Amino acid sequence: MPLLDYYEVTTQPDARFSLIWLHGLGADGYDFSDVVPALNLPAEAGIRFIFPHAPEIPVTANGGYIMRAWYDILEFSAERRINSDHLRESVQMVWELIEQQHALGIPYENIILAGFSQGGAVAYQAALNFPHRLGGLLAMSTYIADTTLLDYQNANIGLPILIQHGSFDPVVIEEMGIRACQTLRQKGYRADYQTYPAEHHLCPQQISRISEWLQDICI
Repeated sequence: MPLLDYYEVTTQPDARFSLIWLHGLGADGYDFSDVVPALNLPAEAGIRFIFPHAPEIPVTANGGYIMRAWYDILEFSAERRINSDHLRESVQMVWELIEQQHALGIPYENIILAGFSQGGAVAYQAALNFPHRLGGLLAMSTYIADTTLLDYQNANIGLPILIQHGSFDPVVIEEMGIRACQTLRQKGYRADYQTYPAEHHLCPQQISRISEWLQDICI
């Protein structure tokens, strides 16, 4: 399986951390590239941001329209009927990016996964099933797409997890974000849940909190 194409931004030449940030349905890796300067991170954070582009596939729930997607969505509902084989394939592609960053000298525990909406669903699966301890998991406006695929690896039971959701989100309703948080807490993960008066996008308060969270991990 070829390595995903991605857009890269580095806060300083000798990065000590890598953050793999997955975009949402129909977007691409450039969608959140302007978040990096908005985070206003100090130079000592030393983070390499990796923004991969999802493959282009037909999305059933969008009338079969071909767009960038991490997996096919069969039905837009609170249960989100999806193609779980596609989800598995996307998790494997994210793991390959993790291994690439590790081969470049970044320890597993310094690799952070982040994802928005559909990308967040992949980030959940990729982080919680990964056999080595990672640096953190940031899940924004998202949900757990298939609980039957989660292995809940003990290596990441203490993983710092930040879950953020807009209280007015009409695309991924907040109930889905709350349900994901509850699932993780029941399994012993220490997930921090935050809600904001926003729809299906990031707001300035979120970006400020993400910056604080990253600095807690990276400095």
